Amino acid sequence: MTRSITYTALRGIPMVRPDDDLVSIIADGLTSAGIEVASGDIFVIAQKIVSKAENRYVDLDDVIPSARALELAKTVGKDPRHIEVVLSESSEIIRSRQNVIIVAHRLGFVMANAGIDQSNIDQGHSHRVLLLPKDPDDSCERLKSGLDQHFGVNVAVVMNDSFGRPWRNGVVGVAIGCAGLPALQNMIGEPDLFGRPMQVTEIAVADELAAAASLVMGQAAEGQPIVHVRGLSCQAPAKPASVLVRPKAQDLFR
Repeated sequence: MTRSITYTALRGIPMVRPDDDLVSIIADGLTSAGIEVASGDIFVIAQKIVSKAENRYVDLDDVIPSARALELAKTVGKDPRHIEVVLSESSEIIRSRQNVIIVAHRLGFVMANAGIDQSNIDQGHSHRVLLLPKDPDDSCERLKSGLDQHFGVNVAVVMNDSFGRPWRNGVVGVAIGCAGLPALQNMIGEPDLFGRPMQVTEIAVADELAAAASLVMGQAAEGQPIVHVRGLSCQAPAKPASVLVRPKAQDLFR
């Protein structure tokens, strides 16, 4: 049983640019923090720096909005070019109103604006937006492989992003990518305090890690997009973050 978990945000992380080596950046941050990596450690990494390293930028000056984007732009009050990029990353528009579009992302996430925004992006001389990674679970697998090889250990990687939630105000960190640990742990059949087998309980392990890491990452100008986690014991087989996405057929609100 896990009794304590330590979250440490790595300081001094540089601005990430396309094709940067995130493994080297993480290694440098660990050295500065005086942390010696051990098997079982977990790294929670902000989606934004992974997207930057993978060059998931789109320059709005190169986007020609469709008729649908132009129509939606009137409803939500956003740049129609931005709307066009949102549409290109979405499989379905769930809701729209002034200043927000809720979509089903092509990866299955139900989220605002397909996760596309302009915060914490150096605009330079263009009007760029940043997309989610093409395959967050694969990105995490590649980062895990690189970290394992670099340090000679067996670690886990979670990629987090900020999501709003139905029925509650505020955003929380959730896992959109995961490697090396069970993103979802099935507790069905396990006994409760009185020996009764649990009927429906599944624990979103990766989401809970992502949310706690967000507290030390911050949401604005903190510049701490990488968090080292130690102390969590996960014996269940590893599962990717994609298993956290509820199929539409099981979604009572769509």
